[in-house]
Amino acid sequence: QVQLVESGGDSVQNGGSLRLSCAASGFSGRHYMMAWFRQAPGKEREGVAAIWTAAFTPYYADSVKGRFTISQDNAKKTLWLHMNSLKPEDTGMYYCAASEKQGGSWSPGNIREYDYWGQGTQVTVSS
Repeated sequence: QVQLVESGGDSVQNGGSLRLSCAASGFSGRHYMMAWFRQAPGKEREGVAAIWTAAFTPYYADSVKGRFTISQDNAKKTLWLHMNSLKPEDTGMYYCAASEKQGGSWSPGNIREYDYWGQGTQVTVSS
């Protein structure tokens, strides 16, 4: 059973930076997929960034390209989301998600790709 624990959420000013962390455990296959999603009040959960050990390049939502960077420590199964130039519209609950998908196609921004979810960490950006 894969378990995910997020941390790093905080309240920051417009233009600030944060780093979110997701500690994962329980992966059993060669490949795994991990992602960050976020959900603002009254809005659907959206994919922010994702990484898959079977793919060459990470995925970023257009709204965060150039500002956010996803990275991982493969040995420790830790995922980070480095967020720079934060905007009020980045406010929301950020969730770590994971899948043990070993091959095939990849829809990184689709919540149905992921079987495991963390509890979330709150990010608030004030103007």
